[in-house]
Amino acid sequence: MLTFEEKQAIIESFPELTKKEVSMKRLNYHYTDSLYDKTVVVHHLHPNGNGFVYVGDLPGYNADKKGLVNIREATEKELRKTIKDSIQYLSEDAVGNGEDIHSPEYEWRNGEGESLVLINEDMLWNIYAGLNLVDSFGSKNDAETYLKEEGFTFIN
Repeated sequence: MLTFEEKQAIIESFPELTKKEVSMKRLNYHYTDSLYDKTVVVHHLHPNGNGFVYVGDLPGYNADKKGLVNIREATEKELRKTIKDSIQYLSEDAVGNGEDIHSPEYEWRNGEGESLVLINEDMLWNIYAGLNLVDSFGSKNDAETYLKEEGFTFIN
């Protein structure tokens, strides 16, 4: 496990992040160029080594309801990648590079071979059959529950 000082040095190697002290000797690191109201990339880095990085709903991360992943046991490589992904997620480049990571598409298929696509658009989770909107949900979890109840399984 990386020490607090090692984690702090890794985080501070990202010049786009600004350190802010919070209660109980914890530190937050903000990305002030964020395109969203959310600017905290590293949340509550504690001297005991615990802390969190905001990844929203990026695929490949097991984030909590607030979009945070714990970095207590992260390696240097994992921590650097997670911070980089977080900054990209909150940055202009994520929208303009042809790969909009804010709207990943998740394909679901049923036993008859029918396919539906789940997409996050404008704060809603929309399910499409081709170009036709099937349904909209306020959360990814609600949409996935619906898909499972309808006999669909996640493909990618």
